[in-house]
Amino acid sequence: MKESASGAINNKRNNSLWKKLTYSKEFPPFIALVILCVVVSLLSPYFLRSKNIFNVLRQISVIGILTIGEALIIIAGGIDLSVGSILGLMGVMTALFARAGLHPVLVFFCVIFVGICVSSINGLLITQIGINPFIATLGMLSIARGTSLLITGGMPLSIDSNGIVFLGSGRWGPVPIPVIIMLIIAVLGFIFSTMMLPGRNVYAIGNNERSARLSGIRVERVRIMTFSIMGALCAISGMITSGTLKTAEPNAGMGYELDAIAAVVIGGTSLSGGEGSIPGAIIGAAILGVLRNSFVLLGVSAYWQVVAIGIVTIAAVSIDSLKSKKAKQ
Repeated sequence: MKESASGAINNKRNNSLWKKLTYSKEFPPFIALVILCVVVSLLSPYFLRSKNIFNVLRQISVIGILTIGEALIIIAGGIDLSVGSILGLMGVMTALFARAGLHPVLVFFCVIFVGICVSSINGLLITQIGINPFIATLGMLSIARGTSLLITGGMPLSIDSNGIVFLGSGRWGPVPIPVIIMLIIAVLGFIFSTMMLPGRNVYAIGNNERSARLSGIRVERVRIMTFSIMGALCAISGMITSGTLKTAEPNAGMGYELDAIAAVVIGGTSLSGGEGSIPGAIIGAAILGVLRNSFVLLGVSAYWQVVAIGIVTIAAVSIDSLKSKKAKQ
């Protein structure tokens, strides 16, 4: 009797866990990713080779890092269009600090500090002056890109710092260092957003800003915090990109803001705020990476990549909109 009772309890728990999993917003994009991987592996024998898998992970690492920050901003009810340009600027700052003879560790922290300062300007413009996030970050997109071009004169700056090069091109066994960095940041982002009060406040603001204010949450501080986190992640991404190329390109990161937003939306985050997760955002970035890789393996024109990503993004937003409408009815 006891065994049958415990078995029934275990079955009930398993059923509830399965229901939780299937009803989560991450489940549909995860299934889409699995189906995509299966289809591509059937079409190309090279897809599941370890070298290609690590190549895909390496390719999505930078976008994955940016996506984590973009997810927090969108969950809080904002948006950031400047991430690609700030990434490019941080790459240039990396080259400048490295050329000044600073130790790689000091370069790392100096670039992160500058990234936080630059991105925090977005938060201040939005919270203190009241500029729409779309307009504020669109302006920063031009400012950061223009600053990169002014500093470099439009020419790339070479980087010979072994520490920075290792950050972008190094490996720990077969695993590229950028992939390890992305996974560490993803875990920290998940812990922050689900187990820490500031992270939960991000969701509260996105769900209902007025209620968040009435409950004592300092909305302006939380919004600035999300942009500060984004700045730090842009700095890390900029260093990785520069280390990979061994060069700081002033135009690096162009269009990355669109990829980051697309990955967030594909991963189940609502553009209206209050819903989404870090795992979902990483799944979204993985879907984009697998799509791009599949086009290369199958010899399809690179122009179709842009079309396919656009279609997938619109489909994800459409599904989110339909779900929101259904919930309101």
